[in-house]
Amino acid sequence: MTIEQIRAGFDNFSYIIYCPKRKKTAIVDPGYDTSKLLEFISSNTLELEYIILTHYHSDHTSGIQKIKNFISSSRIVASEVDGLKLGVKVDIKVTDRNRLELGDVNLDFFLTPGHTPGSICIIVGNEALLTGDTLFIGDCGRTDLEGGNIAQMFITLQEKIKPLPDHLIVYPGHDYGDKPFDTLGNQKQINKTLLAKNLDDFSKIP
Repeated sequence: MTIEQIRAGFDNFSYIIYCPKRKKTAIVDPGYDTSKLLEFISSNTLELEYIILTHYHSDHTSGIQKIKNFISSSRIVASEVDGLKLGVKVDIKVTDRNRLELGDVNLDFFLTPGHTPGSICIIVGNEALLTGDTLFIGDCGRTDLEGGNIAQMFITLQEKIKPLPDHLIVYPGHDYGDKPFDTLGNQKQINKTLLAKNLDDFSKIP
């Protein structure tokens, strides 16, 4: 299993997940600039299986149609709730504990509402955690945009993110931290949003 973290725009990250043995690949959150994504797939002779959207915001989804036009056989993956806001047909709707296979790599999905009602995170091969705008390095996603909910975000972080294994490498949707990725174990120790004891403390984090 290999993950390529690709900067798309000023501070957005898009991702390519691929199975080197079977040449199957998925793109996660194709934002405004898809040229690097398509170039990587082409130059490595990869077969694009999935276009995965962690949530519906345009800085993570605006490249969907360009990729579909280039590789029409690829299938769009999103949660049912956020998929309704994408403006394109979602081929595979995922929820908690759904799994897709990418060659020899397992992709495990779970719902993480808070930034949007249907945000999802992805565990890749029991090695990595792609968090979209749910968890950043040192922070979490905003809850003051349309569809955001601070109480849901607190529950998501406490009940869904924190129980996950420490060894997972967190790959966020934006380059907002002091490093582009980190172990979840380290984030549990230093990330202020994961350290909040209750919703009141969480709501007071600047």
